[in-house]
Amino acid sequence: MFEKQIGIDLGTVNVLVYVVGKGVVLQEPSVVAISTRDNKIVAVGSDAADMIGRVPESIRVFRPVRDGVIADYFVTTSMLRHFIHKVVGRNPLFRPQVMMSSPKGVTSVERRAVYDAAISAGAKEAHLIPEPLAAAYGVGLPIQTPTGNMVVDIGGGTTEAAVVSMNDIVVWSSIRVGGNRLDQAIINYIRKKYNLIVGDQTAEQLKIQIGSALPLEDELTMEVRGRNQVTGLPKTIAITSEEVMEAMTEPLRQIVNTVKQTLEKTPPELASDIIDRGIVLTGGTAQLHNLDNLLTRETGVPCYVGDNPVSAVVVGAGKAIENLAVMRRFLPEI
Repeated sequence: MFEKQIGIDLGTVNVLVYVVGKGVVLQEPSVVAISTRDNKIVAVGSDAADMIGRVPESIRVFRPVRDGVIADYFVTTSMLRHFIHKVVGRNPLFRPQVMMSSPKGVTSVERRAVYDAAISAGAKEAHLIPEPLAAAYGVGLPIQTPTGNMVVDIGGGTTEAAVVSMNDIVVWSSIRVGGNRLDQAIINYIRKKYNLIVGDQTAEQLKIQIGSALPLEDELTMEVRGRNQVTGLPKTIAITSEEVMEAMTEPLRQIVNTVKQTLEKTPPELASDIIDRGIVLTGGTAQLHNLDNLLTRETGVPCYVGDNPVSAVVVGAGKAIENLAVMRRFLPEI
């Protein structure tokens, strides 16, 4: 066992890498900048993310992973290769063993694409673990026991709710709505109400700084700069937390419904465990203010945000590759 064992969370917004024995060693945006003239990669990760919306026509900046699945296979492979080289070196003597996370609600073709991308990027062998299972493992739930553990993984592209027992998923629901859809809802709301066009990063800042799933006691405001749709000139307006909450109502309702669907399908014995233990929220979007309170109110089951929600999936993938002998038979066929 000389090769490194690594877990990779190939997310819509971020790629995280976990090395067994070291922990999480890399977290970078899953963004790639490509020169349109010769199709060469200009920048990957944080460097490419800084370029979003600020590049000439000769450079294209995009996210090769969309809604949790690979949208551009070759660019994703190059991006993965870049990150794997960053962790294990350019020409490692032993190629790494990789555990990749993929959403539960993907087709076998989409799953195969993730596997092929990992092998092309330099993995000696690759395994896939469903994201909700990895999240439950990473957040420290006792998944190997015959008890009901419910986890809701809310990422940038997908929301997945699942009940885990005996190292496997019992029931689950998945929807391709996540943090990116919330950002888009904010952009559309501001455009309709104020005739102001704002960028993705501005919408994300609004969501993080003053966004809330329930009304806040003290209303917050934030200045937003964008381009006026009518005059075409730059303009600054103030947006309140109440408005951001109103903008996000529809995608949040879809997330709540996904959680409810999973609870409706849960066997009664496991449901009683979940009422006792509560529901754990993971993923970057789980950090939205009051989202746990909204879900608690809507489902009647206590919800709380897990420790380090952003890295829960990658830590789970890392633990799974460490205990591959046990986990192997619970992983999906490729």
